[in-house]
Amino acid sequence: MRFLLAVLFITTTLFSLETSDKLFECTEIFKERKSELLVELERIDEQKQSLEALKTATEELLKQKEAKLSIKEEQVDKKLKEISQKEASVKKMLEENTAVLKELKSTKMNKIAQTYAKMKAGAAANILSDMDTKEAAAILQSLKPKVVGKILSKMDPQKASELTLLLTK
Repeated sequence: MRFLLAVLFITTTLFSLETSDKLFECTEIFKERKSELLVELERIDEQKQSLEALKTATEELLKQKEAKLSIKEEQVDKKLKEISQKEASVKKMLEENTAVLKELKSTKMNKIAQTYAKMKAGAAANILSDMDTKEAAAILQSLKPKVVGKILSKMDPQKASELTLLLTK
């Protein structure tokens, strides 16, 4: 029985030594793994900080770009407004100039018409016969029909026919 107890004691001691060694090995493995995990955690934390710094820098750069874009948009809007005002001004001046030109042409035509109305029909017919047909038709159109009739009767029939056709248009 003693022998049995001795064997049991030795087996238990050996088993506990073996278990103790295994426990020691596991503890060492866990310590190593823990230190590896701590190193990895530090690396992840550094990367996280770098990412945060990059994010902050990117956001700041984006804000600067948006501010510059806003300034440029304001400048473009201002220029467009100036251009629109100048365009409106030019249109107004063009309309005024057109009206003045039309009035000058009307006054000029009235004076020419008065001059031809005062001329003798034969002299007016000779002058108008030598003119461009469109210009002659414009002058005849500004005269009274009675005067036009007298002038056309003194003209070459071919030229009078051309002028009459232009007067009907």
